Amino acid sequence: MTKRTKKNRTALPPQVHLTKEGHSEILTELSELKDKKLPQAIERVARARDFGDLTENAEYHSAREDLSFVEGRIEELEALLNRARIIASSSHAREVKLGSRVTVNGNGQAHTFTVVGEWEADPGNKKISHQSPLGKALVGKKVGEEVEIEAPAGKILYAIAKIH
Repeated sequence: MTKRTKKNRTALPPQVHLTKEGHSEILTELSELKDKKLPQAIERVARARDFGDLTENAEYHSAREDLSFVEGRIEELEALLNRARIIASSSHAREVKLGSRVTVNGNGQAHTFTVVGEWEADPGNKKISHQSPLGKALVGKKVGEEVEIEAPAGKILYAIAKIH
């Protein structure tokens, strides 16, 4: 293989894991962007262009930035959807995997998490990435097993109580 062909070859982008709900949320956002926000941004640029000299037109430059942001987000979501792999959630799983809801006991408290792909992670809503320290520790484990996580406050021991 010549240097030229090696240089032009690009690696396939990695897959992105999404739950059905996460996939639906991305489709909804994409639809909102294409159907509402993009036309609004284009109209704002057109209106601002009528204000006169574009070199000193702050509204025009602001509108162009907004349009660029919307177009960039559309591209990002479309690329994401092209790489998406929908993960099925199974209520009868014997071990924790992507899409699992799992209840763990740690420090005298029960916590229920959903293990999701990195794009859906939202710790505030108890959605943890399978790439996070806790997610990595939980994946592949069964009810009754324990995992130890290194946290800023020290080590935390979690026992898997239930896989939903």
